[in-house]
Amino acid sequence: MTMGLPTTLYYLVAAVAVGLLVTRVVRSRRGPGGPVHDRYEAAFLDGGPARVADSALAALHADGRIAIGGPGIVAVVRPTARDLVERAVLQEHAAAPHGALHHLRLAVMRHPAVQEIGDGLAERGLLVDPATRRVTKRWCAAVGVTAFVLFPVSFLVTIADFATAEEFSVPFTFKVVPALLAMGVAAGVCGSASAGRVTPAGRRALAAYGRERGHLADAGHLVALHGLRALPDPVLREQLLAAARVNGPRRPGRGGRSGPSPHHHSSSSSSDADALGAVTVWCADAGSCGGGGGGGGSSCSSGSCSSGSCSGGGSSCGGSSSSCSSSSSCSSSSSSSCSSSSS
Repeated sequence: MTMGLPTTLYYLVAAVAVGLLVTRVVRSRRGPGGPVHDRYEAAFLDGGPARVADSALAALHADGRIAIGGPGIVAVVRPTARDLVERAVLQEHAAAPHGALHHLRLAVMRHPAVQEIGDGLAERGLLVDPATRRVTKRWCAAVGVTAFVLFPVSFLVTIADFATAEEFSVPFTFKVVPALLAMGVAAGVCGSASAGRVTPAGRRALAAYGRERGHLADAGHLVALHGLRALPDPVLREQLLAAARVNGPRRPGRGGRSGPSPHHHSSSSSSDADALGAVTVWCADAGSCGGGGGGGGSSCSSGSCSSGSCSGGGSSCGGSSSSCSSSSSCSSSSSSSCSSSSS
């Protein structure tokens, strides 16, 4: 038996697999880039949709437009919104049958205004959208499994070669080990690289925003850049942390973009929908949609928003979003209603 063809096939498979993985990871993590436009985009990059909701709630509470008392009950004092995310808070509160903070927080994370922030960041190459990350992970797993399966197959080929060879030759397994190792290493490296939802451009943009706006000490910016533990108000901090803990276990759909998000939805059934795994768009990492609001760093990286990631202020309608039929319709309906509520 000649061993030239099997060896060539092994190396050809390895070369194709490694090349496809590297190409996919590189393409999925590059884009035009650009700066972070507002604190909501910074919050989304650093902590996902949970951080966006917490930032808006902290800002509304800080200047007395909402009050949070008792066991986490929210009351609207002045229904004035200064941006789309604050408007989403007021909208969801008005639609809710009760004012429970954890229900309101989760409904805001799922709101189209928050969802669109992730879409805009992904379009600019600052984030990798959940669906792309899931597919890349599956490719990495497939290459790793292929390398694992081909290794014992190489032993069978070696045995067959020894049984038919008339003279000693280098075992086939030894010949193809470099190709299998290359596949395994590529699968591991690419899987690790694709695990992060924030791209290098996103990390640079977030760092630049922190340098430019890090001096701002209002509650909304403190939460956006540093998480709930940076809040100076201990009562509000504990209330929001408690809400994050309640939201945390409800992460039924961490897979990513599983379907279109409605442009408008009622919060009255949002908690029931959460428990049943309602369809939402963004939620990259564990804790981002439910409980990941406590500290700094990236708490969300992918999938669907039963933990959620979302959109924010002025640029939120800039990206294409499944929750908005078009960017123009989003900007016309949302921003105009926001301006009317703020007036």
